[in-house]
Amino acid sequence: MFVQPLFEDREQAGRALAERLRELPLRDPLVLAIPRGGLEVGAPIARALGAELDVVLSRKLRAAEQPELALGAVSESGDVYLNHAAVAATGATAEYLDHERRRRLAEIEDVKRLFRAVRPQAPVAGRSVIITDDGIATGSTMIAAIHTVRAGGAAEIIVAVPVAPVDRLAQIRGLCDRVVCLHEPEVFWAIGQFYNVFDQVSDERAVELLRESARAGTRH
Repeated sequence: MFVQPLFEDREQAGRALAERLRELPLRDPLVLAIPRGGLEVGAPIARALGAELDVVLSRKLRAAEQPELALGAVSESGDVYLNHAAVAATGATAEYLDHERRRRLAEIEDVKRLFRAVRPQAPVAGRSVIITDDGIATGSTMIAAIHTVRAGGAAEIIVAVPVAPVDRLAQIRGLCDRVVCLHEPEVFWAIGQFYNVFDQVSDERAVELLRESARAGTRH
């Protein structure tokens, strides 16, 4: 079944989210994007709100035979969220999960060095923190990100995404203070089906977006 794209690209989706977020009372807002696609959504949100832009790092734990299937996720703090149904369905062992966790943490450390060379990590305590990505599929990386931000003492956590399946959002809503989602389709195969342009975002482009935002903040 053909699904008409809802967004031209991530930039347009971010602007549409920003319009919704403008209506909320926010306390010293901070936009935390899940790289890399989330930065192209988060940058226009941060510009529109006059907010800081930073990243929150988490990685999907992949099934051995189905790398697109998320067994859970690990955050930059090392905390692990597991999708127990997926773990049981694939028969993933504790040994495999630990090995996968260590591999993804190593990836996070590499990416962290890349982004922290551009700007130091933004404090979250006492702030309205908006966590964004270009969409939610399994929700694993978003859930790991929420746990990380909650542990940092955020005053409130708002998950803002252009599109997500209804069942995943129900779980996300129970973990944060507010969800802003533009579309909650019943039929959902992949995030990319809802975009006309959904090119892969390079590390260089992600760093450029973070650097531009940091410079704009300095000018203020």
